[in-house]
Amino acid sequence: MKAMVLTGIREMEMQEFPMPEIKNDNEVLIKMKVVGICGSDVHYYSLGKIGSQIVNYPFPVGHEGAGEVISIGKMVTRVKPGDRIAIEPAMPCGECDQCRENRPHTCRKLRFLGCPGQADGCLSEYIVMPENSCFKIGDSMSYTEAAISEPLAIGVYAVNQSIPLKDATVGILGFGPIGMSVILPAITKGAGKIYVTDLIDERLTIAKECGATWTGNATKGDIVEQIKREEPLLLDVIFECCGKQEAMDQAIELLKPGGKLMIIGIPEFERWSFSVDKLRHKEISIQSVRRQNHSVEEALELMETGKLSVEKMATHRFTFDQTKAGFDLVTGYKDGVMKAMIDFD
Repeated sequence: MKAMVLTGIREMEMQEFPMPEIKNDNEVLIKMKVVGICGSDVHYYSLGKIGSQIVNYPFPVGHEGAGEVISIGKMVTRVKPGDRIAIEPAMPCGECDQCRENRPHTCRKLRFLGCPGQADGCLSEYIVMPENSCFKIGDSMSYTEAAISEPLAIGVYAVNQSIPLKDATVGILGFGPIGMSVILPAITKGAGKIYVTDLIDERLTIAKECGATWTGNATKGDIVEQIKREEPLLLDVIFECCGKQEAMDQAIELLKPGGKLMIIGIPEFERWSFSVDKLRHKEISIQSVRRQNHSVEEALELMETGKLSVEKMATHRFTFDQTKAGFDLVTGYKDGVMKAMIDFD
């Protein structure tokens, strides 16, 4: 089979690999149909690492995927050959203290698709996954929607971990795919006014179309002062979705006393800094968001029942052999890209 692999910084090529085989009774062989390019994939592509996770070349990336079940191990019961599925990229051990405490996303022995040192990614024609990572989708759901369920589940999890959002004033700093994955479930939870910032005007247009009350380009004015004029009492909760220190500083300024900061963005640097004076005087609560936990099914249900739509997220499409062009587009934030999808058929 063919797989697209990283071969160096901003270098990628198609290579031949042996077909993966089912080795355990709980495994599923999947023919990939669609893969979304994620910001973390781009970190590996452009920097060769995320923190302590360093790429050892050559390495297949990709973790937002959907496909068709080809064959199954003899103990698999949740899917069968021919089923169309969304893929949960996390593969927890199920036995450690974190798994026993219902925190498989922080499993001590977690394996994650496309994560160096853990598991090869899904930018391959075929992959093998445990059945617990396979979620059957209905005939009305597209493979694109199924693949997007992965980032959407992160947004669902972040929203559920934040505050009761009914009538809350919300900030979303950074409106890439994760920012969009936050606003959609936030609206279903009854969020009041939603303030969105980004550096790309096309993304802010999409934010408005998704239901944002106010949008602002942080390169074209003082967004802190602008939002303060709209909300003198400041915001109840802010979702930091871009991994930028400037956004973190803005979040501390914009949160009201007793407000909550949700950190989802993955920075390229090693340490955040905070204004201790403002953080302490406001008694701001800070919570990091680690991927998602038991949220794929809710994300799929929200799409299947029409409670939200992700149709505006997939802005660009590429064939499998055009994958590098897709990575270059996303890396350079070109052409107003929100999310680029890789189609295998």
